[in-house]
Amino acid sequence: MKAKVAVATVSGKAYFFIVNKLKEKNIPFISLIPGEPVPAEVSVVLTTAKEKRCINHGKILVYDADTEPDIIADEVRKLLQGKEVYEKIVIGVDPGEVFGLAVIADGAVNETGNCYSAYEVMTKIKSIIRTVDLSSTAVTIKVGSGVPAYKELMELLDACLPLEAVLEVVSEAGTTRAFREDTHRRSIKDIASAIRIAGRAGHIYPRRRSLESDS
Repeated sequence: MKAKVAVATVSGKAYFFIVNKLKEKNIPFISLIPGEPVPAEVSVVLTTAKEKRCINHGKILVYDADTEPDIIADEVRKLLQGKEVYEKIVIGVDPGEVFGLAVIADGAVNETGNCYSAYEVMTKIKSIIRTVDLSSTAVTIKVGSGVPAYKELMELLDACLPLEAVLEVVSEAGTTRAFREDTHRRSIKDIASAIRIAGRAGHIYPRRRSLESDS
């Protein structure tokens, strides 16, 4: 598949942060020097404010030192999907020795990964939804209940996430498929289970702060 994203900058710092984030999000890209012709298949160009005037393209995203790479990468993904905003984001988590994590935005798998503690999962989810407008995008975090570790994670998420984010506990029965037990395949298994958890209906986890505010 041809890359639909171009990074056009000679700023080493900006290039480093943009490219690392695109790679982390599995978004293919090409590199250009500002002023070079932009290939016809490119849908969006990432550059800096100083170099923007050198870019001849209809859709340009500007990165500067105050812009978090996560934000610009998420904007790129939405543009590639033809969306200005997501209606629904579901984050599935498969707890265990390794936590599988999957982010589903409007039915499409946007991001997957593995975390190695409940705290790391909490930090990752906070980072994901920090840039989401919760007044226009419904966010649900679904956590599998297959191991006791899910309880600690639910407490952490309840304590730190906005009340607009819905927490659900999901039965893991049937979400785990057989894989050969090498490390790489275990990681894939955890992610696959997280995707299946995200697609299941669960039981709403009562938010502690919501209960406290009602009492």
